[in-house]
Amino acid sequence: MELLLVRHALALPPEGEGEEADHLRPLAPRGVRRFRKVVRGLRGLGVKLDLILTSPKRRALETAELLADLLEGETRVTPLLAAPPSEALLAEIPHQGRVALVGHEPYLSTLLAWLLLGDFMGASAREPLGARFPLKKGGVAWLEGNPVPGGMGLKALLPPKVFQL
Repeated sequence: MELLLVRHALALPPEGEGEEADHLRPLAPRGVRRFRKVVRGLRGLGVKLDLILTSPKRRALETAELLADLLEGETRVTPLLAAPPSEALLAEIPHQGRVALVGHEPYLSTLLAWLLLGDFMGASAREPLGARFPLKKGGVAWLEGNPVPGGMGLKALLPPKVFQL
């Protein structure tokens, strides 16, 4: 199976304070324009998606909506993509097809490290391993293999700038 970890596109700053204001942040017009180029680039690479799992935060939902141009299946919302990676999240990922997860940092980088290396923390336990795999806003990590800790390989790490030509 193939798994695309997609960080939401550039969003507007929150209007107000607190978790609710953060939850309601929409994409910035510039974020929409740039992410459309990411979608075009993925289409050019032959990407078609069987499923999109997205965080319930507005900026992730709007990013998933743009990504849906590549979708041949369904989109589902899971609050597990707005939290640190967990076994429960892994249980929601099918073990076949091509699936995109749309979420947030630092959770996606942590998930990336977990799926690639089987662990969150380095030997020194000072730096989370996810910090070694930064995902820019609108960036995509493309994985292949079995979606279990240490069961996937990195096919590509695509910053959004790659698609801006």
